[in-house]
Amino acid sequence: MAITKVKSGVRTLGTGEVVDANIATDTISIGKISGSAAASADTFLKKDGTWSEVASGIEWQAVQTTGFTAVVGKGYPCNTTAGAFTVTLPSAASVGDQISIVDYAGTFDTNMLGINPNGLNFKGATATLYAETEREGLTLTYIDATQGWVVTSGSNEGTPAVDKDMNVDFLVIAGGGGGGHGGGGNGGGGGAGGYRNSFGSEASGGGGTSEASLTFSAGTVYTVTVGAGGGSQGDGVDSSLSGSGITTITSVGGGSGGNYSNDSGGAGGSGGGGGQTSGGSGSGTANQGYAGGANSYNAGSGGGGASAVGQNGVPPVDQGGDGGDGLASSITGASVSRGGGGGGSNHGAASSQGGLGGTGGGGNGRYGGTAAQAGTVNTGGGGGGQGESIGGAGAGGSGVVILSIADGSYSGTTTGSPTVATGVSGKTVLTFTGDGSYTG
Repeated sequence: MAITKVKSGVRTLGTGEVVDANIATDTISIGKISGSAAASADTFLKKDGTWSEVASGIEWQAVQTTGFTAVVGKGYPCNTTAGAFTVTLPSAASVGDQISIVDYAGTFDTNMLGINPNGLNFKGATATLYAETEREGLTLTYIDATQGWVVTSGSNEGTPAVDKDMNVDFLVIAGGGGGGHGGGGNGGGGGAGGYRNSFGSEASGGGGTSEASLTFSAGTVYTVTVGAGGGSQGDGVDSSLSGSGITTITSVGGGSGGNYSNDSGGAGGSGGGGGQTSGGSGSGTANQGYAGGANSYNAGSGGGGASAVGQNGVPPVDQGGDGGDGLASSITGASVSRGGGGGGSNHGAASSQGGLGGTGGGGNGRYGGTAAQAGTVNTGGGGGGQGESIGGAGAGGSGVVILSIADGSYSGTTTGSPTVATGVSGKTVLTFTGDGSYTG
């Protein structure tokens, strides 16, 4: 009987089937791979037979200098040299979406960049946050609906990398003091209201340097109180800025001018000038204003100002002393002088006038002269001293509170109807001439 040998391990290939040994390298197209309908240049086939996306990196865009809406997968160099602005994130996002931002010119510390989550969460809340560290670079990743966007990497970032807080500069000036009575002699000029400032490198009153800016928080109410000027021989009223998380800024009302009965000027933000004959000067407050002048025979002395001491009366001509000059600030975008002391009154002829002190009022003459001038409203100027039996002493000027906030940080929520000016070198400037509030 014949024996037939059977070859083991050999099978016939099915239709379209190919063994690996018969496939040349780099010869199979994407269209021949199972599931290729889901494939693209940025996908790959995983071991379990499903497709996954390859991270293709951030695509960097042109330098941005104004507010814009960001797109997922893009990177944005942001230049805030000309002023702060806000990046608005997409209104919808998927887990793993990323956006990168970098401080192009190293100016986030002076003009911060707002990042608005556009209805989604950002670090667990919907508030706009701010990047405010020089040369900061951030990558934002969308995690889930609860936390939303978070910072997953960065360089030179602060602690925290982004926050809801914002830097705010201020100018807080109190009401000026009223001038002293004349009656039987000559009154001193009122002192200017205390002058406190954090804007730029500008000085505060009394020889003080610029103060540190304040840090406001989103949703917090900050209360503004604007002091009134003092009446005849009355002290000015304090102005203030207060709120949770900040040290209250209080500027002291100006001291009143001394009256003809040898009275000294009152102490205050700036001191009042002394009255006729032997009245002494009123002292100022450190870093807010200077002292008034001391009396000289038969003439009132000038009230102190934000930048200078009030002058003594001038014998033997009995000329009233000038008030101390105020300070100029450009916080509103234009240079404006505020915080001058009131002039002391003369003992001379009707045509004689006391000196003007910055924006303080002038004193008047002894016989038949006009009434003393009042300090300018909303500058904290001191009132002029009253001459003998003529008119009345000048009232002090009311104070003012001015806030400077990056345009991209301004919430738009105020009370008290302040004047609002936007785009002042990238800042929104609020000028309060009466009591009110601002909500961060």
